[in-house]
Amino acid sequence: MNFVWNGPMIAFYVLALSVLGAGILMLSVRKVVYMALSIGGVFIGAAGIYILLGAEFVAVAQILIYVGAITILMMFAIMLTNHKAEEEPFRWTVRNATAAVGSVLLALVLLAVIRSTTWPVQSANLNLNGGNSNPVAIGLVMFKQYAFPFELVSLVLIVGLVGAVILAQERKEEE
Repeated sequence: MNFVWNGPMIAFYVLALSVLGAGILMLSVRKVVYMALSIGGVFIGAAGIYILLGAEFVAVAQILIYVGAITILMMFAIMLTNHKAEEEPFRWTVRNATAAVGSVLLALVLLAVIRSTTWPVQSANLNLNGGNSNPVAIGLVMFKQYAFPFELVSLVLIVGLVGAVILAQERKEEE
């Protein structure tokens, strides 16, 4: 395998390391607000990888939807549920150790399955109907073939926000 270091390859590794770093940071911090901010970093890094892949529309949608809307929705849910400012320090228990070992084993099994699978190659021609641009083709597919799942996702987000408000109100009434 001939490996060439060029600008896009270096940019990919920098973005991939930043996404991994933000993901590890999200799992290691104890305050929920910091977790929400670090997952925003994961979303921004993923948008950078989409730009490197030549999917500028998907990158902009990633920033608008995930970084803008989802991260802000998580911040509102965190503020509405009154999380404790201080949480107990992490301790290794049998449950935590079992979960860690299980996670590593699952990752190894997934890696083995992914590497042993022969993936079919398909053309990524989204330039449909006589010269429509990429965003038009994505919109046509999303709102014709996947309109119902698209609406279900928005319903799940609204239910999550309403549930956070109800939980916050119940806690205030108990106090």
